[in-house]
Amino acid sequence: MSRLQQQYKNEILPALQKELGMSNPMQVPKIEKITINMGLGSALGDKKVLQSALEEMSLISGQKPLTCNARKSVASFKLREGNPIGCKVTLRKQRMYEFLDRLVNITIPRIRDFRGLKTTAFDGRGNYNMGITEQTTFAEIDFEKVTRVRGMDIAITTSAKNDEDAKKLLAMFKFPFKG
Repeated sequence: MSRLQQQYKNEILPALQKELGMSNPMQVPKIEKITINMGLGSALGDKKVLQSALEEMSLISGQKPLTCNARKSVASFKLREGNPIGCKVTLRKQRMYEFLDRLVNITIPRIRDFRGLKTTAFDGRGNYNMGITEQTTFAEIDFEKVTRVRGMDIAITTSAKNDEDAKKLLAMFKFPFKG
């Protein structure tokens, strides 16, 4: 069991249960999964771009990424149906908590000119979405081997029913929100 998972079980769960006034600990919101997505429009011309992105994504997540293919052909983008245009990883349980620990404690503090995470990035159902503009902020990525700077989207799915409960949950995980 990871450090963050134990912290949730021993500290965050009871505190959040008391704060939200819930009688059953199973009602308390929890993080269900984290999805990391990297779009690769430039992979159409060069297959090495996709290969290097898959390697970087597997280093960041600790899990083999899934290649996403185009569903439709779009002539103006020179895109054919079935062409690889991105990759994604869905993290759950142990790997999810380990990634979250590295994200909050190592990666986010390494972002240049960081002023805090937006509180408006919740989707209305208790899920949080954020983007990272450079994969080099992750400690696992060797800066010398990076061929091109790529960004990624990180979606944190919680069991919270509304944004306020989800924000309280993520704040207890020490997410650095603005204000």
